[in-house]
Amino acid sequence: MKKVFFLFIFFMAFQTTEAQWLFSKEKIKNKENFDKQRWSWGYFLGFNSYDFKFDYEEGASDVIVEKNIGFNVGLLGNLRINDYIDLRLEPGVVFANRNLTFPDIPEDNFREVKSTYVHIPLLVKFSTKRLNNFKPFVVAGISTSINLSSNEKNPDDNNAGEFRMINNTNYFEVGFGVDLYLPYFKFTPSIRGIFAMSDELKKDDDPNSAYTGNINSMQSRGVFINFTFQ
Repeated sequence: MKKVFFLFIFFMAFQTTEAQWLFSKEKIKNKENFDKQRWSWGYFLGFNSYDFKFDYEEGASDVIVEKNIGFNVGLLGNLRINDYIDLRLEPGVVFANRNLTFPDIPEDNFREVKSTYVHIPLLVKFSTKRLNNFKPFVVAGISTSINLSSNEKNPDDNNAGEFRMINNTNYFEVGFGVDLYLPYFKFTPSIRGIFAMSDELKKDDDPNSAYTGNINSMQSRGVFINFTFQ
């Protein structure tokens, strides 16, 4: 118990110090001219959690979706418009994993859906005024992706154990984050939601398939947590 208490005290002291470091009026600004550059570059690492949104025929049972944690990695190109608006391109690779269970099928009712996306978002970043070494922002935009694991052209369908998806998908995205100006670089944690704008399901060849016959559409939605370094 004593160890837990001392760890808690240490954590609170650390948090207080960090808050003072961010908000103190006497703090010297790090990377003071960084945001005055017309162009800036960086890279990001992060995590994701993907889900599916299904639209069913009347009376159909819901497909059970089990979400898993995936991984993101990519590059950043940022174009400064003015002190408060930036245009950014974030091409990257996304590794996602979802498990599907079809409750109305007694046997062979489980599908593991592993997806590898080449994901290309074009985002507009709206920032507040910088406060010492701290600047919150929101982002919104559109993106497109190529699913390298879609199986769209695979002649086998669920009757042969293969779950198929459409290769190309477009999304809209919205999120928020904060720029932290450190002595040697800018560090940006952010969280973003993505929402597919089209049906991604490649239906089985049999229109009455127990797997896809009762599904009108299937759309991805997900959450990204990214850590960007510039």
